[in-house]
Amino acid sequence: MEITIERLTKVYGGKVEALKGVDLEIPTGMFGLLGPNGAGKTTLMRILAGILRPTSGSARVGGNDLLTEAGRLAVKRVLGYLPQELGLYPDLSAHEFLDYIGILKGLKDKRTRRQRIEELLDVVGLRDVSKRKLKGFSGGMKRRVGIAQALLNDPRLLIVDEPTAGLDPEERIRFRNLLSDLAGDRTVLLSTHIVEDVAQTSRNLAVLDRGRVLFCGTAEELTSAARGRVWTAETEGPKPDGDLTVVSTLHLGGSIQYRVVGDPPSHLRPTEATPSLEDGYVWLMGESRRTAAA
Repeated sequence: MEITIERLTKVYGGKVEALKGVDLEIPTGMFGLLGPNGAGKTTLMRILAGILRPTSGSARVGGNDLLTEAGRLAVKRVLGYLPQELGLYPDLSAHEFLDYIGILKGLKDKRTRRQRIEELLDVVGLRDVSKRKLKGFSGGMKRRVGIAQALLNDPRLLIVDEPTAGLDPEERIRFRNLLSDLAGDRTVLLSTHIVEDVAQTSRNLAVLDRGRVLFCGTAEELTSAARGRVWTAETEGPKPDGDLTVVSTLHLGGSIQYRVVGDPPSHLRPTEATPSLEDGYVWLMGESRRTAAA
């Protein structure tokens, strides 16, 4: 299910521009939307989910126009949505909660609904704890319940907003693998500020900052953009400064090795390093800030 966005703008209260003329083509499969907090990612997700209406511009999901009531209704029928904050009923069990959401989503036949719930509990790895109350679930388990409720109607479009925020490393890996398995023949839109989540799941991505699209392409293209701009330097003195960003620091006994993006001082005798997606993202954000300052 392809998504076409043209000159999309959203202004809150007549003053705050959350989106500024966004143009995007999102293909079927996993698509990552990267950007810092406040970049406009959640606003874009809510527009695509039919919850918010844009101030101007257009957005079409599978040919359905989100500027019309009929278009928004058609999209909601094929949509699974996991927002940043999913309201759960703590005194319900996972099974009871999914049964309730299934009824709200129009799964009227009790036997069919129960079968679908049991299938999804297996998919998200919660079958053995399905009778436990949600208030006893960990953060990762709650996010898996959230994915299960989003999948109840077997959506062609799945939108997940910051799904791994606050999860421990093991839960983050499990959740990323689950999202990758779900992509298949549906569109999965992953919005996050965690570069590693996109690096491990998405070939195609866009970077948003202050309501504008800075980049749209493949992970390989963004990684390659930092080639020749990533270095390691070892020093016993102060941290390198200048027109660069320190990406990581490694203590080596009497010295410290820095990985930097930018132009390190030559006296440090820097060694060029192979860029990662994180390096490409850091370089892109740095270029954006320098352009804005100029």
